Amino acid sequence: MKKLALVTLLFGLLLNSLFAQPATDSRLTGLDTMINRILSDWHAAGCGVAVVEKDKVLFAGGFGYRDYDAKKPVTATTIFQIGSSTKAFTSALLGLLDAEGKLDMEERVSVYLPDLRFYKDELTNHLTILDLMCHRSGLPRHDMAWYINPTTRDSFVYRMRYFEPSAGLREHWQYNNFGFLLQGAIAEKLTGKSWEENIRERFFEPLGMKTALFDIWNAPASADVAKGYYEKDGAIRHMDYYRIEGMGPAGSIAASSAEMANWVMSWISGGKFQGKEILPPAYVGRAISAQMTMGGGAPPAENPNIFFSSYGLGWMLSSYYGHYRVEHGGNINGFSANVCFFPSDSIGIVVLVNQNGSQVNSVVRNLIIDRLLGLPYNDWNTYLLERARKQKEAGESVKKTEDLGRKSGARTSHPLSDFAGTYEHPGYGKLALSVQNDSLFAKSVYTRFFLEHYHYDIFRPFALIQGLDIEEDSPIRLQFISDLKGEITELRAFGLEPSVESIVFKKKTTAVAVEKSDLENYCGEYTLGGLNCKVYLRTDNTLMVFVPGQPDYETMPVGNHEFKLTVIDGYSVRFEVNETGKATAVSFIQPNGTFKALRKEGGR
Repeated sequence: MKKLALVTLLFGLLLNSLFAQPATDSRLTGLDTMINRILSDWHAAGCGVAVVEKDKVLFAGGFGYRDYDAKKPVTATTIFQIGSSTKAFTSALLGLLDAEGKLDMEERVSVYLPDLRFYKDELTNHLTILDLMCHRSGLPRHDMAWYINPTTRDSFVYRMRYFEPSAGLREHWQYNNFGFLLQGAIAEKLTGKSWEENIRERFFEPLGMKTALFDIWNAPASADVAKGYYEKDGAIRHMDYYRIEGMGPAGSIAASSAEMANWVMSWISGGKFQGKEILPPAYVGRAISAQMTMGGGAPPAENPNIFFSSYGLGWMLSSYYGHYRVEHGGNINGFSANVCFFPSDSIGIVVLVNQNGSQVNSVVRNLIIDRLLGLPYNDWNTYLLERARKQKEAGESVKKTEDLGRKSGARTSHPLSDFAGTYEHPGYGKLALSVQNDSLFAKSVYTRFFLEHYHYDIFRPFALIQGLDIEEDSPIRLQFISDLKGEITELRAFGLEPSVESIVFKKKTTAVAVEKSDLENYCGEYTLGGLNCKVYLRTDNTLMVFVPGQPDYETMPVGNHEFKLTVIDGYSVRFEVNETGKATAVSFIQPNGTFKALRKEGGR
């Protein structure tokens, strides 16, 4: 069996080496052997690679499989999702509009999107387009808001008013995908065209990127597109595409390594491709210059030759062994990417991998650039494999330590059925909770979660993403909160956005159908401590309650002759009825007690 496995492995490596175009530059000799070894070590399905120098493509090819089960090979033209490597395209579009005098990157966002509102007025009144382009808005990621409940771009823009910032404006660098969504929205408003139309017309067409897509999930079966995968216990497993239309400007582009090479060459050439200006030279210089520091700039002890970390406009900047490096990674379900160039050396590298959260792109990129720059050999593959192993062990250690705080046997305060219902946050959307057999589940638009009871009224979610069962411990904890009546009214999610304390989802009350004739039986005047209260029907058959000195309250029927006040949480009225169904009294139920009012003598 060992001999058979060895023969199979060698045959697979030989077959994979036939998929790539041979490297003509002597500095890339043996590239196929190197990359196939990396794919094997990281249990990755495949990758597309392009290497350029000045206006010449040194290499463009593929390794491994775009379809692992069908053993369809990756080629130079295989299309991969590039995730956040999309961001440089979006900011460059605004750079073009700035050069054309259609916007000012240093102007406030509210000038172009006057209906936009933020959690704090500071952002609404002072946030600029440039702040969005270099992640210094003060907003943390809030990524779960778009990931678990995707919606339209306009809806996402509206939702942003409910996202709590975790820092002041321009105080810290904090990665935020919504800032690039807003850039796309600004471009759409100024041009009257969709972001996709703008990117295709301004970049894809002049760069010859004829096969690039924004919706890889809609590609025809015959298209040369890669399927997404993830690694688990050494096995390569399929992972469905994530439909990222709404957040497209932050990460929806899919392209081949061969066509991405043209994009990189335009940056190396100061904005030109085949003699034609694609990007304004002034914008190129600004985009690859530090706009916001990402962290400390001192060389780290583990690798003193890679230091300073800043963000330009859609690009990350650092010093790599004394060479100026501009790059941006990208991750989206089943795919990882890295697009990189060295302006002073006129070298660019594109690595596209169909593996979720992969480090293959970093390993391949570093090994290739070391060869091209004539640097001493570094075994990046072993180094990053070892670092990944240590990080995994550290995570397992944290999990074991955290479990010490779990209270064994601490039961819930309610039966599981009481936790069921719809919970909503205006920014994060809805979670529908239901009980199946003896377990609690939550469902959003995209994701389904199994909620494991942790202790008391706290649960731990495990994501079930389109068949992907993530068994690892989640750092998220869901705490259910009851009101003074003992009814569950909200769900607090801790860790959903680690930079803020919690995200609070309010439980939505479901209205119970009540006939108009029954509603009329509740109407009349009631006496409460000398006050005459009135219950009446509005023209739309909504039961209203009036208490002197207070506004008229709209109610919602919740069953058992009880009506919730829709504008005040924790307040409701409950009627007592006689044998004919006529109300004889009404109790006002509120946090500070219950107050009973009797129907007036002779009242309707």
